[in-house]
Amino acid sequence: MIDGALPYLRCPNCGQPLHRRERALRCPLGHSFDMARQGYADLSAGRLPHVGDTAGMVADRETFLTAGHYDFIADALAGATRPGFVVDAGVGTGFYLARALDKMAENGLGLDVSKAALRRAARCHPRAAAVLADLWRPLPIVDAAASTILNVFAPRNGAEFRRILRPGGVLLVVTPAPDHLGELVETYGMIRVDPGKADRIRDSLEGFFTPEGTETRSRTLRLTAAEARTLIGMTPSARHGATAPEDDVTVTAKVDLSAYSPV
Repeated sequence: MIDGALPYLRCPNCGQPLHRRERALRCPLGHSFDMARQGYADLSAGRLPHVGDTAGMVADRETFLTAGHYDFIADALAGATRPGFVVDAGVGTGFYLARALDKMAENGLGLDVSKAALRRAARCHPRAAAVLADLWRPLPIVDAAASTILNVFAPRNGAEFRRILRPGGVLLVVTPAPDHLGELVETYGMIRVDPGKADRIRDSLEGFFTPEGTETRSRTLRLTAAEARTLIGMTPSARHGATAPEDDVTVTAKVDLSAYSPV
């Protein structure tokens, strides 16, 4: 699965091309990077300051997404993806990347710092590769490689996203709307959406991207108590004192899908 992405990858130490030799990626200058037996490559090039989502959070996300509750987000992203190499920055389990690749005969790459997530992302689709990399650092991807960058509930690195996006490409950013999952926030203590989030997004992309437009997508989810617990468990709220419903709940999922073109 990594082979389809190799033409677009570069050594994180020196920027040289990479080739695969058995279970390692190597560059002409001798830098070598191991591949996990689950199929993802470690191109972090050093110690990471954080490890991302836990195994429990990833398992809950896999369960919740597989049940189809966020299909409306995945379908919107797939419909806006442009032909060519697709990069999912903050890939998680690979759910959104796989849906985008289903729409075209191209290759894709998922980046994440969570090894638990990458174990799943590496096998999310026959044409998807997965790489351990920190979005805040220079990305191990060649210039102008991607036709589309997906960024779903994940950090944004405006300078690096601009560097790896080809002319005519698109950056698709999904963020929670202010009242996303409002019923759970009010009753069960989930973390509220930061009121300054829109400003932070604008600041992170300003000078690198031009907004093309934003669409708000929403769905009413009727969840069993177990499904609601899984939804809470896949978010940071699970680590910040959120309680769990004991009965079925109705929840409004509402997100903003924004498209950006490179400056």
